[in-house]
Amino acid sequence: MAGRYMNPFLTVYGHISLDQIVSVDEFPRMNTSVDVTNKQTSLGGTAANVAVTAARLGVPTAICAFVGNDFPKKYEDLMASSGLIMDEVVKVDGYDTSTAIVINDHDLNQKVLFFQGPHGYASKIGIDLLKNGKQSKFVHFCTGEPEYHIRIMKELRPSGCVIAIDPAQEIHRIWNERLLADAMAVSDMMFCNRFEAESVKRYLGTDLFEQVRYPFILCTKGSEGCDLYLDGEPMHFPIVEAEKVIDATGAGDSFRAGFYAGQYHGMSIEESVVVASTVASFTVEKTGALTNTPTWDQVMERADRYLARL
Repeated sequence: MAGRYMNPFLTVYGHISLDQIVSVDEFPRMNTSVDVTNKQTSLGGTAANVAVTAARLGVPTAICAFVGNDFPKKYEDLMASSGLIMDEVVKVDGYDTSTAIVINDHDLNQKVLFFQGPHGYASKIGIDLLKNGKQSKFVHFCTGEPEYHIRIMKELRPSGCVIAIDPAQEIHRIWNERLLADAMAVSDMMFCNRFEAESVKRYLGTDLFEQVRYPFILCTKGSEGCDLYLDGEPMHFPIVEAEKVIDATGAGDSFRAGFYAGQYHGMSIEESVVVASTVASFTVEKTGALTNTPTWDQVMERADRYLARL
């Protein structure tokens, strides 16, 4: 696949998926059914969400991922139209593209069924995607096979890029104490939400991120804002208010994209966190991770009063 080429500021590794997002009033009990009140299919996956949003915000961004030959052309075109560098998106025979079935209840709690697709078996495919990562300032690792991602991190380390790990919901299932220690040894930043943080802390043998000597941990907490830990020193940031909240799908991914957009535009870490929250506030206003990406001017207009409080 090809997009407009330039040297990337950001390279993102992880899933490109098809998201089937459905809404229900409440989750069904075992062996029962409920009516779906809304259904939508869209481009998704952690890497696609982060990368497309960052590119739309003006950040030169590459995406590195494996998809199946069934990957719809309309979504390929959508990604390319954002300006993404896509020469390391590889179509693989014998796999269907990963798929997420996301179920939201009335309170926007989520349950997700996820089909890994080829990026979940990247080591078996045997192709190391390194070119764009070696040219980037930041490299962000989302969901995907941990062993493959850690091997790529080790290969990229000598290039001097800033490496971020973001296992998302997979931290509970396919990561463990050893894998997290290996990833943290060759990375500089970690992103998680408050639920994922519980597994991270368990693997690290601590109850408090303040006790973790690691350069950068950013933990999002939904309506409670987010906490930033720089070498264990905590800072709290309140939420940036949305005009309305419809769907939380992809809000965390757009948060990450917003952070990198702040960094690309020369902002401090603290200012970039505010920008991250601002971008996420737009995402939740419509259904789908990529249906309400703001312009940079819209971000700055909404973020202005929050930035003034720093």
